[in-house]
Amino acid sequence: MGIEKILICGLGAVGVTYADKLKDICELKILADSERVKKYKQFPPELNNKQILLDYITEDSTWNPDLIIITTKFNGLNSAINYINNFVSNKTIIISLINGISSEKDIIQRYGCDKVLHSYFIGHSAVREGNKVFQDGVGKIVFGSPFKENSNKIESLEKFFKTHNIDYEVPEDIIYSMWLKYTLNVFSNQASAILNLTFGKMKQNVFQSFAKKIIAEVASIAEKEGVSCTENLEKDALNCLMNMVDDGKTSMLQDILAKRKTEVDIFAGEIIRLGEKHKISTPYNQVMYDMIKIIEENY
Repeated sequence: MGIEKILICGLGAVGVTYADKLKDICELKILADSERVKKYKQFPPELNNKQILLDYITEDSTWNPDLIIITTKFNGLNSAINYINNFVSNKTIIISLINGISSEKDIIQRYGCDKVLHSYFIGHSAVREGNKVFQDGVGKIVFGSPFKENSNKIESLEKFFKTHNIDYEVPEDIIYSMWLKYTLNVFSNQASAILNLTFGKMKQNVFQSFAKKIIAEVASIAEKEGVSCTENLEKDALNCLMNMVDDGKTSMLQDILAKRKTEVDIFAGEIIRLGEKHKISTPYNQVMYDMIKIIEENY
């Protein structure tokens, strides 16, 4: 099965980045409600000071894409799941580049595991200012599936990315890989948002000692959730941090600085909920959760 038609739902930093990569190599449409379509047409998104002209479609339209990429914030996931309803067929591949570890579960519940690949984006942070996005092009989509029946869909997506020189990775264990990215987000996004730290400042030894305490909470929960090789999470997550550009800012720090609602509920909030489920104490995540909620309340 070849990929020729792609639908993107969500024009945040990641959505704009991939819309620019895909618009000239496939038939690409951007899914949004009528109000957002009107706004995008009036003020087209920009990537690195270059205006991007895109083809938009609303949720009440009909179309038959081969690939659907969901790139909303987590609080937009339920809307995205409803919006894509008219565009999902038996051949459709759905990937979610939303942060966290639970968006795939929600999409699978609606559309079935045979259509959904587990996936995430990792790379240098993009900066979003209104309709303007700045990103240096360093990043990749990591994808795979714990379900053997999805092997053909993995091969199809891999062939498309390879043909068009889009960076990607298919790890041996996509579940561990997703928890690794999640671990990086839990300690770096939240701590940076509270302490106003760039990635470079988080590479200092004092911060890494603090980060290890947060990672220990995540690793304990991941093990109870059936994730393999959790003893490697600390080393692997800190290595990921060292690969980030020094002056980059996490998405949550950008949200705090712009006085936007953060994704704390899918980071510390999710760890706290899973900790209660498994009777594991999560004091570091509880403190970060409370502090970020206080910051949001005082915008």
